[in-house]
Amino acid sequence: MEDPINSGGLGDYLVIAEIVKARGIRGEVACDLRTDFPERFDSLKRVAVVMPDGRQLALDVESRWFHKNRVILKFTGYDSMSAAQTLAGGRLVVPESEASPLEEGEFFEHQLAGLEVVNKQGVKVGEVTAMIKTGGADVLVVQGVDGKEHLVPFADEICSEVDLNARRITIDPPRGLLEL
Repeated sequence: MEDPINSGGLGDYLVIAEIVKARGIRGEVACDLRTDFPERFDSLKRVAVVMPDGRQLALDVESRWFHKNRVILKFTGYDSMSAAQTLAGGRLVVPESEASPLEEGEFFEHQLAGLEVVNKQGVKVGEVTAMIKTGGADVLVVQGVDGKEHLVPFADEICSEVDLNARRITIDPPRGLLEL
């Protein structure tokens, strides 16, 4: 893995988890998953962590396991609850080049952020600002040209075309969706 400490930022990195809190007295941390590929943690030996203040750390993983939809990690040198708590808020990142391959029609969340959203007539609706994971169909948060925030299900029936090169998503919303 490329050393993120000298890479100059997160531009080419993907967030795979966020450290929520220390867990237990041995220095473990509980992490919320930010990846659709949790199996990547099975062989993770070293990880880059970007702290909220911008510091970047390269940490060795001693052990890992899953508990209640979180991954629990133990890093070398973090052997107490207070030491582990200093990592809270850190984001675990991997180089984009190590991203798990996607199937056709699948996209990384960061690829959708900032895309223009237009209706099937080509009229601009707004811009994607975020994605909400729901357990079912994900939902795009679209900042509308009308100043309102619209929640658009990221489903094939509604999002009929995603063109990353043109930086545009074409939608065919059901009646009333954009009026909510």
